[in-house]
Amino acid sequence: MAKKSGGGGCLVVVLVVGLLIFGYYKWQHGSSAAPPDGADTGGGSGRYVALGDSYTSSPRTGGQAGQPAGCERTDDNYPHLVTAKVKPAEFADVSCGGATTASLSSTQKTSNGSNPPQLDAVNGKTTLVTLGIGGNDVGFLGIAPSCATAHPSASPCKDKLTAGGHDQIAERIASTAPKVGAVLDKIHAKAPQAKVIVVGYPTVLPDGDGCWPALPFGSGDVAYFRDGLANLNSMLEDQAKSHRAGYADTATPGKGHDVCADSDKRWVEGLLPASPAAPMHPNARGEQGMADVVVTLLKLP
Repeated sequence: MAKKSGGGGCLVVVLVVGLLIFGYYKWQHGSSAAPPDGADTGGGSGRYVALGDSYTSSPRTGGQAGQPAGCERTDDNYPHLVTAKVKPAEFADVSCGGATTASLSSTQKTSNGSNPPQLDAVNGKTTLVTLGIGGNDVGFLGIAPSCATAHPSASPCKDKLTAGGHDQIAERIASTAPKVGAVLDKIHAKAPQAKVIVVGYPTVLPDGDGCWPALPFGSGDVAYFRDGLANLNSMLEDQAKSHRAGYADTATPGKGHDVCADSDKRWVEGLLPASPAAPMHPNARGEQGMADVVVTLLKLP
């Protein structure tokens, strides 16, 4: 009996330690973190540079901002909303739809013009940088159209992407991590005094089975991609922490504002947008929500 009791005690200890570790992990992820102190931005001083992909450029939500037109950069995206609050002396939004981590250091060709390497906009006068990148490296939006199904419980994309025991989404996220870290290192090298904030992706898919047929993805694929987006955000948060950057968690405040929410509550539109936005992208409400997180991190007076 004594041995059985001791074994049970060990099991309890293991379970408690496991729960503590899990709780620590959860506490460490999914929350915003302010950037390390740097030079002041705002009140007519400093230079703010916004880098990123289409979740930053915000296609079709407002009027065109800057060139090339093929970047589909709008004047009501979160960088413009942040600028309106911060009021820097200089502002450069060089985000571009379709951008990958490679687009930060290389010219990106679009359907209408080429976008210079985004990092070219970062210089020694830069005091604030926001970075929203990684989704196109993983390829979420490129995969989505092939996931439509007439069967609400099916998971054609998960079945394909996890065939043979390899989770392609997880592998792509892992391979993107060092690329994000390298971009952050380059930003710090070009702008040593800048506050840098990595902006995570907002909640796109709801908890539960989804909203088939409005969103024609089976419950298995909804769960698979929801977990994949959460893992992408966790990776971005980890890279921010390990490369002296803040992290803007837009997924937590975006809960309940996913593609299946009522049209007047959505931050992200579905395949057939009810508000001006590209399919499966933030609308103006979503860009405002993302901007609010960034502004809060900056702790403006």
